[in-house]
Amino acid sequence: MVKAKSWVMTQHFDGFPKKSDFGLKVEELPEPKDGEVLLEAVFLSVDPYMRPFSKTHMKEGDVMIGGQVAKVIQSKNPAFPVGSHVVSDSGWRTHTLSDGTGLTPILSEWPKDVSLSLALGAIGMPGLTAVYGIEDVLGLKEGETLLVNAAAGAVGSVVGQIAKIKGCKVVGSTGSDAKVAYLKELGFDEVFNYKTVGSLEEALRKASPEGYDCFFENVGGPSSDVVLQQMKNFGRIAVCGSISTYNDSQPQTGPYPYFTMIFKELKMEGFLQSRWEHKHPETLKRLLAWVKEGKLQCREHVTKGFENMPAAFMGMLQGENTGKAIVAV
Repeated sequence: MVKAKSWVMTQHFDGFPKKSDFGLKVEELPEPKDGEVLLEAVFLSVDPYMRPFSKTHMKEGDVMIGGQVAKVIQSKNPAFPVGSHVVSDSGWRTHTLSDGTGLTPILSEWPKDVSLSLALGAIGMPGLTAVYGIEDVLGLKEGETLLVNAAAGAVGSVVGQIAKIKGCKVVGSTGSDAKVAYLKELGFDEVFNYKTVGSLEEALRKASPEGYDCFFENVGGPSSDVVLQQMKNFGRIAVCGSISTYNDSQPQTGPYPYFTMIFKELKMEGFLQSRWEHKHPETLKRLLAWVKEGKLQCREHVTKGFENMPAAFMGMLQGENTGKAIVAV
């Protein structure tokens, strides 16, 4: 019998999450039956989507949703031998019994000197999100100008680097001078700290006086309207996230950018990476190849200890992380 710990959402978040919204639960798991495996979490993910999804996909008392890299420690399923590693949507648990459904083995060509935690970041869901947003939603072309906000986050930092691989000008918006410096190291052409610029409109115009062909939107809220004013005619917007609104107790109202969209003939599309699930294996191999070639740099914000999951989650929502926020068990 294995003692498994899990973090549950004791009550739906009202505004910004609080420590009291989480509860630690301990249970004993039975031995695996035929076809089952016992997983032990190695790395767990905290991501912005968990905040809005907790409202739409969870009940009070449910284990917090999320992905993890786990090691198979017992197996009665030949597809997942003991000692192998998988990516699983098991949520905030230290141990999980699984019948194998939904488990994704780590790529067989994964280099020994690359941390498996990247399977939750640049070579995982955030990386897939970046690729599909750029290629399938925006259709980004060589020589175009792309704006990405929350640019030092798990998705934004990959978006900018892939756009550079594709021969584009990349402008990034982020929330600290340290993150500005990091993005310049990654090769972003222009970066600004939105918290310290006197005017977002002026900062955007200075970074790209000719305007923007594409906008990879992670933030939402009033700033989006400012960006839309500076899109080129027939510009494209990929709506990936709206983190500035996730913790609002009351929904924001306005501004409403429809006239701008009409007169500029803009295309705006929301998306989830799961739409292209059939392409995941091939896309993950492309991402891994870019990492091995040094074209894709990956920084992680690592919190140690399963007991610190709620703190890591709340810190990520406050923008404490540069790159992917990870919890190492």
